[in-house]
Amino acid sequence: MNSASRPTRRKFLQTTAAAAAPLLIPAASLGRGPRVAPSNRITLGMIGVGNMGGGHLETMLGHGEVQVVAISDVDAVKLRAACEKTETHYAAERSAGTFKGCTGYNEFERLLARSDIDAVIIAVPDHWHATIAIAAARAGKDIYCEKPLALTIREAREMVSAARRHARVFQTGSQQRSSPEFRKACELVQSGRLGKLQSIHVNIGPPSRDKYFEAQPVREGLDWDRWLGPAPWAEYNAERCSGDYSAGWRRVRDYSGGMTTDWGAHHFDIGQWALGMDASGPVEITPPPQRDEWGLTYKYKNGVTMHRHEKFEDHAVNGIYFVGADGRIEVNRGYFKSWPDEIGSEPLGATDVHLFASPGHHQNWLDCIRSRRRPIADVEIGCRTITACHLGNIACWTQRTIRWDPVKEQILGDETAARWLDRPKRDGWRL
Repeated sequence: MNSASRPTRRKFLQTTAAAAAPLLIPAASLGRGPRVAPSNRITLGMIGVGNMGGGHLETMLGHGEVQVVAISDVDAVKLRAACEKTETHYAAERSAGTFKGCTGYNEFERLLARSDIDAVIIAVPDHWHATIAIAAARAGKDIYCEKPLALTIREAREMVSAARRHARVFQTGSQQRSSPEFRKACELVQSGRLGKLQSIHVNIGPPSRDKYFEAQPVREGLDWDRWLGPAPWAEYNAERCSGDYSAGWRRVRDYSGGMTTDWGAHHFDIGQWALGMDASGPVEITPPPQRDEWGLTYKYKNGVTMHRHEKFEDHAVNGIYFVGADGRIEVNRGYFKSWPDEIGSEPLGATDVHLFASPGHHQNWLDCIRSRRRPIADVEIGCRTITACHLGNIACWTQRTIRWDPVKEQILGDETAARWLDRPKRDGWRL
């Protein structure tokens, strides 16, 4: 194979880029630092050690029940630094003060071929997720894959099928599910504390789009052909493959769905959790009147609507804003507020909805690897969330109202829009 005021768009990009830092807490700070016997450790391979992957590596090095034994990245500089960091960390735990036991690979296939690896963390650009995750499932590895789950709706469904066929534990990296403030909001909504839920309002950014880049010499150490992988061939440009949230590959349609999928995989995910739609989705998606406007509306079978915009009525939306007949809740990372206050301050009763309290997103995944249970953001949940995100993008890109059957997973009566359910891939990288 080949390798306090209405936020402006600029302010939004600045604040979301800062907030996008992963919720990664060193295991030692949670009392999980001590090493367990080698025979009981989960052996782990890291695939992608850039922005998010570097954070995952830091977290995994702090987990005493894990041993990172292999790393893959198409950037030789990042790969070398990650391997050195891993070996330095483990050397500090040994009386000899040395350790050699983390192997680096340019090709993820070589890492997956190792029979001594139990599980992998995949943190690469979106257009690579499905190819690597499906190969990992076929290789018998348990999987933690960054969000958004896939570049297309059809890819996401193929990832579910592969995980189920090969009986893999698959955690989607929508880590807000493991944060107590989001769980609390969803418990209160599902318990009826807002009365009849009317609408959900989400503040995320726009879709990706096609973008022209001038050709530049490929920087030393980067396997550019393999970075592109299944994406269409394009000349190298530093911005094209940059991990910058305000530019870079997340804004380019060949590699990502933009902020609609990047932040939508967090905030739309919580909206669907509160709706109890983890195995379903919207039935109608309406784009904004003008292509570059923020408005986007999802309608669910129960009549509830979910909207993407910066402001509802006179309220600047901070994260996710639930509106019910008897009250409102707003939630974001490290933030929870209800109107009236009693909605959030009164404890849940025995007959109220109590959702699973995750011990942490990575820890939940590791626990499930041992128990063989499904994690809090199982691949099916990731599939349904990214489906909603992509349907929003399809509506915006085509400027058409989309009717969706969440049971058959089909766009109804619109062959033009349905072409966006999947994308062609370069030869050698087809699923």
